[in-house]
Amino acid sequence: MVNAFLVDVRETLFPARDSRHGPLLPLLVAMTLLTGLVDAFSYLVLGHVFVANMTGNVVFLGFALAGAPGFSIAASLVALVSFWSGALVGGKVGSRLGEHRARLLAAAASVQAAFLAASVVLAAVAGNAVTEGFRYGLIVVLGTAMGLQNATARKLAVPDLTTTVLTQTITGIAADSTLAGGKGSVSGRRLIAVAAMLVGGLIGAALVFHAQRVFPLMIALVVIVTVAATSHGLRRSERPWVRT
Repeated sequence: MVNAFLVDVRETLFPARDSRHGPLLPLLVAMTLLTGLVDAFSYLVLGHVFVANMTGNVVFLGFALAGAPGFSIAASLVALVSFWSGALVGGKVGSRLGEHRARLLAAAASVQAAFLAASVVLAAVAGNAVTEGFRYGLIVVLGTAMGLQNATARKLAVPDLTTTVLTQTITGIAADSTLAGGKGSVSGRRLIAVAAMLVGGLIGAALVFHAQRVFPLMIALVVIVTVAATSHGLRRSERPWVRT
């Protein structure tokens, strides 16, 4: 069981050339780290709002409607609409390029990089005092970027690497474990996904509190540019992993 777990970890981070999902595995892990960075920034800097975790925003909207202090109806709605818009764009990209996963990821990550670059500029100009205008501008560009990412990950269809949602991943760790009578399948990949988002959130929060607030977004931009560049280099590949 331990050996199977370690093999799963290795194949997730360093997949073989002929593996089912090829280099998509570490690329999606990197995008999961990105999610932690971006949501740390949005929650801690932009108020009680997420730009990637829409389940949280729906709950926050309920809090705001009930009059709970510190929660904003407008911010939650803007995040939800922006995420939906980004997912719509991601769906359109996926419908055109979805037959070749490297080309899909290269195109989607490039568009996402543009939105994250805009967020870096907005955050840098806003400085430590984020006014309402900058706040909503950041929610829009970040929410759109993360909706695009989620739609792309959905189209890529790599199990347990949705990059923005961990509920089913954590459920699978428990429900498929040997303690529950399962085989403990892909537990290594699932734990890596959880760890990646945790590390992203940790780094993002540490930078917000102890460095410059824009730094989490800058790191997120570097991550997505790296993903886009790597995917661009693989767009001519015809190995089996490029097909869903």
